Amino acid sequence: QVQLVESGGGLVQAGGSLRLSCAASGMIGRIDDMSWYRQAPGKSREMVASIFSGGATNYADSVKDHFTISRDYAKNTVSLQMSSLKPEDTAVYYCHAQVWELGTTGTRFFWGQGTQVTVSS
Repeated sequence: QVQLVESGGGLVQAGGSLRLSCAASGMIGRIDDMSWYRQAPGKSREMVASIFSGGATNYADSVKDHFTISRDYAKNTVSLQMSSLKPEDTAVYYCHAQVWELGTTGTRFFWGQGTQVTVSS
């Protein structure tokens, strides 16, 4: 089984910064795409940022000017640097990864448990 564990959430004032990290562990053969999603109260979960196996990135329009996703391929980690935070960035942030597990065929998608980010006005 593969586990994704997020860290780095918390409470920050508007205009501040936070850095989220996610570490993947377990029987990992290869990780393809890694992403961050978020879910605000009463809203659907949405993609925030993705980084693909070749290093290309994709961002939601609402965050592309103030969030940066990065990845350490050797350590199986992904990070999200968030700056100029706004109250509307308040949500639970989830790590998501497409993983080929050792001893299996094909890839599967895994989710972390989520980390709360609260931005006060």
